[in-house]
Amino acid sequence: MAVEVSITSEIAEKLRALPDSSAVALHLKSDQYFDAIQGMLDRFAMKKDLEVVYVTSTIPSQSIINALEVLEIPMDHIWFVDCVSQIMMSQAKRHPHAIIVESPTMLENIMLKVEFLIRGHPDRNALVVLDSINSLAIHNNTKILSEFLHILVNHLRSRGAYTVIFSMREYETDEIRNMLVLVSDDSIELGK
Repeated sequence: MAVEVSITSEIAEKLRALPDSSAVALHLKSDQYFDAIQGMLDRFAMKKDLEVVYVTSTIPSQSIINALEVLEIPMDHIWFVDCVSQIMMSQAKRHPHAIIVESPTMLENIMLKVEFLIRGHPDRNALVVLDSINSLAIHNNTKILSEFLHILVNHLRSRGAYTVIFSMREYETDEIRNMLVLVSDDSIELGK
């Protein structure tokens, strides 16, 4: 009899099996989204005592923070680089752990904010989450986005940080898959 493994456990186990400073493409469906976040942040990052930098270009950071509060995941070591609240004209009160970037097209700004947050905690290893490559691909030229990913992932590797790049299966293209293959050490297909 096969035991059903939850998405939350599956993502945590697969990430724990990877060496430090790994870059991973995480392919998931929309309905697996919050389970994947819980597995990454609560069961993986917390257990490994990692500082988390979560770059969001799909959902405003406040929505994710609200979900983390419901899941009772502490925010002490979780930081957001929010690329979507400004363009959505969200007037929500800004959380002290969220830095706003005006637009997902400002890739250099995203890189600088990620670096700023990692440098703020030099004594801790980090997990950097890019959510999602599909959304960034809507706002950026493929060539420029590919260059951004190469520079960011290689920089994070040199700092010993884990990188997880979300890719929503419903919106994947061959271009996105090829881009991820070039920068990722491994690929995780959730729920397969």
